[in-house]
Amino acid sequence: MTSAREIHRDAARLWRLSLAGGAPDAARIRQITDQLIGSPHYRRLAVLAEYVRRLRRDAADRTATVDSATLLDAPARAAVEAGLARRYGRTMATTFRIDPDLIGGVRLVAASDLLDDSVAGRLTALERPFDWAQGRSA
Repeated sequence: MTSAREIHRDAARLWRLSLAGGAPDAARIRQITDQLIGSPHYRRLAVLAEYVRRLRRDAADRTATVDSATLLDAPARAAVEAGLARRYGRTMATTFRIDPDLIGGVRLVAASDLLDDSVAGRLTALERPFDWAQGRSA
């Protein structure tokens, strides 16, 4: 087995150990990183870097940002959060922001997915030429 494979395998194993109830546990993460740093293994820094990369990816997969032209009321926020939980199968840490440049509508970024249903996004899409061979805007 190559060292890169071993590094990925070890980081994946540590990642699974850091989960409690399907979510990362801060105490376990702290314990794992302390043990990795103190380890005499010569690849410990590479494993630690891969482990941190997995932690960051998971944190990004558990967050969502909702930009809107105006402040969303409480029922709209609750509906967005419920829809995100239904779509991704878990609760998401959702941040709501106001962006007057959107003119109207909502832009949602969640777990590397982008949904742009804003007036500004639609106007930008109209400016791009349509590629008939691909069936979408270029």
